[in-house]
Amino acid sequence: MNQHCPTKQKFLHLRLLFLENLFGRLTRASYNCPMSVIDELVAHNRAYVDRHGHREMPTSPQLHLAVLTCMDSRLDLFGALGLNLGEAHLIRNAGGLASDDVIRSLLLSQRLLGTRDVMVIHHTRCGLEAFEELALADEVEVSVGVRPTFRLGAYHDVDEDVRSTLATLRMSPFVDTTEIRGFVFNVDDGDLREVV
Repeated sequence: MNQHCPTKQKFLHLRLLFLENLFGRLTRASYNCPMSVIDELVAHNRAYVDRHGHREMPTSPQLHLAVLTCMDSRLDLFGALGLNLGEAHLIRNAGGLASDDVIRSLLLSQRLLGTRDVMVIHHTRCGLEAFEELALADEVEVSVGVRPTFRLGAYHDVDEDVRSTLATLRMSPFVDTTEIRGFVFNVDDGDLREVV
């Protein structure tokens, strides 16, 4: 919570946000004390809890599906794929890369939580298409004094990057790739196109 607001004001602002969820959006200007984005999200969670109710879902995804995708905020894969909570694991990082951590996550998802099928979903107009790998690594090294030891993931052909990700996962002894397929999601119209 914003440190410049007294505690009583913080409570009042959270209460206003709760009422806003019930009766319509108030503008930030209507508050006497500015709230951070995180403060707003925490307040919205209170209203979500009231609507959500208590329900215990199994830990294992019902569809036995893991989806590797990008962290891009324009991807609503639950909506686009018709998924509900508890049906699939969504594993996200910048670009949907098959990094060591993704392989670790897939291993745990498959071995401990029963997923079998893997979807790789990259998307159009990705930020990773907007820079050169070596140039950004040089810039980071100049800025912080250390060169990144990990791949940043720049690419220029989304279909080829999906194929590369699939190949990396298929080569891993830690991932069961019996059923693995790759797709490109169009962020402008929501279309999902399979990459062959």
